[in-house]
Amino acid sequence: MKRRNFVKQAGVVSAGLLLHNRMMASYGSFFSDKKINVGVIGCGDRGKGVISVLQDIGDKFSVKAVCDILDIRIQQTKELDKLNQFTYYRDYKKLLDDKRVEAVIIATPLGLHFTHAADALKAGKHVYLEKTMTYNSQQALELVEQAKQRSKQVLQIGHQYRYTPLYFRVKEMIEKNYVGKVTQIDCRWDRNWNWRRPVPDGYTDRQINWRMYKDVSGGLPAELLSHQIDFINWAFDTHPDEIYATGGIDYYKDGRETFDNIQAVLRYNRDGMIGNFGATCANEREGYIFKIKGTKGTIDLLPNDGVFYPEKQTRKELETVDGVSGATKIEWNKEGGIPIMKEKSKDGTWYALQEFYKVIIEGGDPVSNVTTGAKTAFCVDMINQSSFNQTIEKWQSAFSAIG
Repeated sequence: MKRRNFVKQAGVVSAGLLLHNRMMASYGSFFSDKKINVGVIGCGDRGKGVISVLQDIGDKFSVKAVCDILDIRIQQTKELDKLNQFTYYRDYKKLLDDKRVEAVIIATPLGLHFTHAADALKAGKHVYLEKTMTYNSQQALELVEQAKQRSKQVLQIGHQYRYTPLYFRVKEMIEKNYVGKVTQIDCRWDRNWNWRRPVPDGYTDRQINWRMYKDVSGGLPAELLSHQIDFINWAFDTHPDEIYATGGIDYYKDGRETFDNIQAVLRYNRDGMIGNFGATCANEREGYIFKIKGTKGTIDLLPNDGVFYPEKQTRKELETVDGVSGATKIEWNKEGGIPIMKEKSKDGTWYALQEFYKVIIEGGDPVSNVTTGAKTAFCVDMINQSSFNQTIEKWQSAFSAIG
């Protein structure tokens, strides 16, 4: 029985196409020819990127209106308006008053997420809100309550790892105990540049480089590490019980307020796990690291690629299955790992918007919803509070009460 169970587990890494198709059956919808009219609030790089994806799946969505307070962003967005069909607004409330718009994409600075999402819900719109969901924990709690009062409207949060085929498969590997008992998670997202963008004439640094200012930005934890934190919450159906973080403006003494160097330790008591999440703007050697370490092996992830490295005993068992029984064919790389993905996939936003369409048409909650988004927002806020105040932050009972 043990051997047969192991053979089944071994098949997890060789059945990618089946898993991918099942994921699309869950997240995609192909039973309606209705197009949903969309408005986009916030036309920076992320907003324009989402517009491009909406256009790529144009059989489901039609972008009717866009909004940004900066003229430069409006002008840049016009390059995407090939059919000259966008209506341009500088006041987001006027976009929300536009009766054609059924759903809105919110890709504004983090400090505006709560206000824009709450007003969009009040206006009767479906909402796709970019991560991190809110600037702080109190706003997250309030948005959960507002969303509950408007249960017929969709509020989806843009944590795309929940929709990417690679990460979907990794979640299944964890659920099927392929990795064994996980005790350590190591994550980094590093770069060696100042994270600043050039400020055009006529604009202020705060307008262009809002990520540098504490009153509107969650810094590196919100902009980068929230992706990995959210995936761990999802894959293990968990949340950290306590967080200790430290950081500082350790290299770029340029007037920024958010840290350019951050390290957080998240303790998951129920799961017996420690998560190490860090980012720096002063070294890019390791770049992106996401390692999930279990008693049977390690999952080593990049945003669009992943490898499973078995421990010695697990490797011996896998080689027996592969070489003797012929039950499954395992492909090993030069470092002794098993590639997790064979087929190429689209960007996670493409899959996420497929589900956004599905739940608008068919009802139900998206996988990345207001409750899961709130839990990750709590984590980000706890990291910032801990690093700013040099405290150990505890998970609050109010956080668990949201469901």
